[in-house]
Amino acid sequence: MAEKTIQIEIKRQSNPDADATWEKFELPWKPGMNVISVMMEIAANPINASGQETTPIAYDSNCLEEICGSCAMVINGKARMACTALIDKLEQPIKVQPLTKFPVVRDLAVDRSVLFENLKAVKAWVPIDGTYDLGAGPRIFPQAQEVAYPLSNCISCTICMEVCPQFNDVTGFVGAATIAQVKLFNAHPSGKVLKEDRLRALAGDGGVQECGFAQNCVNACPKQLPLTEAISDVTRDVVVQAAKDFLRG
Repeated sequence: MAEKTIQIEIKRQSNPDADATWEKFELPWKPGMNVISVMMEIAANPINASGQETTPIAYDSNCLEEICGSCAMVINGKARMACTALIDKLEQPIKVQPLTKFPVVRDLAVDRSVLFENLKAVKAWVPIDGTYDLGAGPRIFPQAQEVAYPLSNCISCTICMEVCPQFNDVTGFVGAATIAQVKLFNAHPSGKVLKEDRLRALAGDGGVQECGFAQNCVNACPKQLPLTEAISDVTRDVVVQAAKDFLRG
């Protein structure tokens, strides 16, 4: 009986300026493998399907349990987490490529710093730093915690941005993840001190008005965040804030 194997094709790029090429690999099947474990096998024995020695695949990963968000890539045409992409559930040959809307660093590793720049632009944090003891923070009711908790599960994987038709260089749209974090921190008793600043940041170019409400983000989110609900709520708040600013003159 022939040994069961895994056939995988990986889009490779040695540096940001190099041309991209596809490289095929074939390796023995093992039970319970995911795409990341295949990368590890290639790293241990970097031989392609033609029997030629090659370099290990460059990719990002850390927790291997869909918590860190770093191993997002396009697998068989779908943006998803590689750690939860089980080989036995994928059609072969498996085609793996980097996220398409972010600059390639090397192979499957991309530069997703745009997300963190967007989060800084909307001040996505709770301002509690000080030179003295600020004391206990305000209490949060369990009902408010239940609303906020799903949004706090964002793992910054950028899959919502990858699948969004509005996230591109033309619109400069910040994406669903950033808007969801605005809702999260605006609802926080301490964080809402920066609420107006956050809403004004989303009223400008690349803000909530760029969302076409395609709902790709909520369908693709690996943590099932209520992204479209957050976008709707924040859009309303942005409009109200803009009206207040207009009346203040």
